Amino acid sequence: MMHADDGARDGARDGARHDVQARAEDAVGGIVEIRTMFAARGEAEVCARALVDRRLAACVQVEGPVQSTYRWQGAVERAEEFRCTAKTAAALAAECMAAIRRMHAYDTPEVLVAAVAASPAYAAWVRESVSGGPGAGGGP
Repeated sequence: MMHADDGARDGARDGARHDVQARAEDAVGGIVEIRTMFAARGEAEVCARALVDRRLAACVQVEGPVQSTYRWQGAVERAEEFRCTAKTAAALAAECMAAIRRMHAYDTPEVLVAAVAASPAYAAWVRESVSGGPGAGGGP
């Protein structure tokens, strides 16, 4: 069922998506890191593989476990989680973030994007890897 404000929310999401992409493209090399947390290593590894297979990320590292402390529904919680850090072209940031949210089991997953400065060679490798260009198979 669609509510009257659904169109406004969609427009706001589109505007936010454009804003994230515009800021990220201003970074040196147009490369971003996208971070998220998962409750289980297996979930993080599935996400990592899917992002690379779909060329939404050139590389995804899975780290952990780490201890997270946060407030959820009024209570302070503590959980063991696994961090995924994806490297991608700024132009794919919104699409990569959306894919992460679709794969995520959390009600409100942490999905953070940060523009990063990269060496010219690494930035070129990331862009080629996500576009399927000539350097896509070379690795970082």
